[in-house]
Amino acid sequence: MGCCTGRCTLIFLCALQLLAALERQVFDFLGYQWAPILANFLHIIIVILGLFGTIQYRPRYIVVYAIWTAIWVTWNIFIICFYLEVGGLSKDSELLTFNISRHQSWWSENGPGCVRKEASMSGIKGLDSHSYVSVIGCALEYRYIEVMHSSFQILIALVGFVYACYVVSVFTEEEDSFDFIGGFDPFPLYHVNEKPTNLLFKQTYLPA
Repeated sequence: MGCCTGRCTLIFLCALQLLAALERQVFDFLGYQWAPILANFLHIIIVILGLFGTIQYRPRYIVVYAIWTAIWVTWNIFIICFYLEVGGLSKDSELLTFNISRHQSWWSENGPGCVRKEASMSGIKGLDSHSYVSVIGCALEYRYIEVMHSSFQILIALVGFVYACYVVSVFTEEEDSFDFIGGFDPFPLYHVNEKPTNLLFKQTYLPA
């Protein structure tokens, strides 16, 4: 197959997914979002597997990648529902941190135009060492940034799924065509030993 084929397009999509996943992983680490961190890590592994399968003509690896893209789309739909608070979900819950900490998305304090201010709580008993953090002036709420991240992941995952199915079908057709051509071999292996066997048979009945 030439460079202008579904195979090359799938290689490009896998590379794009890797870059997007690594970028997302960095910001999830900064925000201590443990559930997305684990999901991103698994996503990176499967995308690398799909990339390897595409380069090395391994359709089984591409099938695993295609199945994972469906799961990945479902996960990102959940993230969108989480930040938009659909279905009883709350963006302020500790679900994505496994209730280990009260951290939120890194973008909640570092989004475009956001100004982070800290006010000491020395006037409250028992909280002298704590401070109250307020964020003002954000040009875009952090939940919409997370929604855009997930939407982009869904888009490239869906396109990757389509091209993965196409590449698997092409690889399968090529394998079938090779098997079909091999079935017309004019000199099958079982003919190789036919002549020596006849010669031995004739030598057995030669007169002394």
